[in-house]
This record gives sequence, structure tokens and C-alpha cells, in this order.
Amino acid sequence: MERSDEHAELLTLLRRLAWEGTSDLRCEEPGHPDGHVCLAPPPGEAALDLLRRDLVEAYGRARNLAADGHADPTATDRTGLPLLAPFGDRLVGMRGWSDGGRWIGLGAVRGGAGTRPVLLVAEGRGPAGEVPEGSTWLGGIVATTGWDLAAPRHAVDWADVEARLGTSLPVDYRQLAEVFGEGAFDDHLRLYVPGAGPRGSDLVRHAHWLGEWAGARGELWQPYEVYPAPGGLLQWGDTEQADTFYWLTEGNDPDRWPILATEDDFASWQRFDVTLTEFLHRVLTDPHHPYSTARHFDRHWFEPYGDADLTE
Repeated sequence: MERSDEHAELLTLLRRLAWEGTSDLRCEEPGHPDGHVCLAPPPGEAALDLLRRDLVEAYGRARNLAADGHADPTATDRTGLPLLAPFGDRLVGMRGWSDGGRWIGLGAVRGGAGTRPVLLVAEGRGPAGEVPEGSTWLGGIVATTGWDLAAPRHAVDWADVEARLGTSLPVDYRQLAEVFGEGAFDDHLRLYVPGAGPRGSDLVRHAHWLGEWAGARGELWQPYEVYPAPGGLLQWGDTEQADTFYWLTEGNDPDRWPILATEDDFASWQRFDVTLTEFLHRVLTDPHHPYSTARHFDRHWFEPYGDADLTE
């Protein structure tokens, strides 16, 4: 099915409304409270399916908040409850996507003429939760992003991964990859994980490709070499501005590998003698960090990649 001009305009409107601060969300539906706005969904099952596919493509896997008339009893303001609240016991189904500080929802409710589709944008998570006392850096990232620990884990055969790479990997990275999987923090900093999809963020495939490519263009990374050269750079992430992040694989203890970062021109390098999870937590929370997203966003989120919804 081809996308109409109206379909393109709807996607543009959703993107604009989803960013916190662009406008107040006041619904014109009778009896609906403030804090969300209902929009007219496209008519017809084919158009609705196309919209769902476009939302998955733009925002990653949806959170399944309600199905067969049963809402997720664990949903909170930080995990999609604002998409459910306007409809009460009339709700039949709802999927939600988080972007910026708000939620986009596509679902169905019962009405006088049967079941009808609904499309809405709702206020999102509250301010980032406090990091529990004694928490790990990973726990701080989970609290800061409001990540749902009940979400399916990204299963990884680490013995196979490390055999293919020819090196062990830091423990905190393995935990981070399993909790979050493939995706990007603040829709900006992309995390490479083993077994990632077609977006080029598979840690192992990228390491092999980069090692081969660096054989011809190794001067880009000077004064460093690229893994699998001894002590070489092993890339674990990048940003939409083409900043790139690596471990410097020096020494026999991966948990002590420093982080190296460079911008798109490779003109200079910054070294951080911290773990990946500490580095990432500081990116999200410290406005003075050289790669900070805290200067731009008051709230933080993780956008999971993947096409699971596209095949349902």
C-alpha cells in the first residue's frame, strides 16, 4: 500500500507532538482529561497496519500495554500508563512507543458501534528516578531511562561471541547488552550488541568489518591500531553525529579497559578511565560531560531497535 499525503502529514504531526515542550496536550474528546491528545487514525485495516509498521520503523519495538481487553497491571507513568488512562474499561488493546518525553499509542476501544481504533500522544515519564543507594552504574542507567526490567532480555551466547572475537568482554557491558539489547539512548547514542539486526550495530560483525577496513585506512585511527591488533580499538557505539566510542583493549583484564572517543574527523581523542556503564551514565546525567545528552534533554530514554512487530 502506498503512503498518501495524509499519511505523511500524520507521521509529521506525531513526531512534532511527541517531543515534550512543543505544545500542551489537551484532548477535545468529551470527558477526556488533559495530558494527552487523541488524533484521527487512518481509515481501514491496511492503513492502520501501514501506520503501525511506520511507527515500529521510526521508534522501535512497541510496548504491549493492553490486549484482549486486559491492560498491563504493572504499567506506570514511566512505562506507558498515560496511554491507558483516558479509556478506562473500554480499552481493548494498546501498543505504545516512547520518544523524547512523551508516548505515542495505537490501539482499540469499545464504543457504541463496536470496536474502533484510537491513536493518541500522551505525556510521558516523570523526571528520572533517583539512583538507589548502593546501585551499580547499570542500575543508574535503568533508573535514569525508566527502562522496564520486565522487558524481554537480549539473549547472548557469550562463550560463542568471545570465541568469535578472540577476546573476553567487560562484565558490565555484557550485563548492559542483555538488559537493553539493540537500540539507542536518547535516540542518539547507539549501542552495539552481538546478534543485532540489519542496522549495522552487531558488535562482532562490525569488529571484523572494521578490522579489515582499517587495513587499508588505518591512518584514521592514529596513533592507535584497530582490533584485532594487540591493544587495538574495539568499537562498542556511535552517535548520530558520527562520534565513535571504543575500548582500548590493552592489558589482560577487560574490566579495566579504558574508553576512547573521537569525533567524525578523527582529529583528536579523549580517554576516559572508566567502565562503559559509568561512561554512559555520565553521558546521560552530567551536562558537563563532553558527549553529554543531559545538556539537551531533561528526561532520558532508550529506543529499542528490532522488527519483531513487523512480522506479527
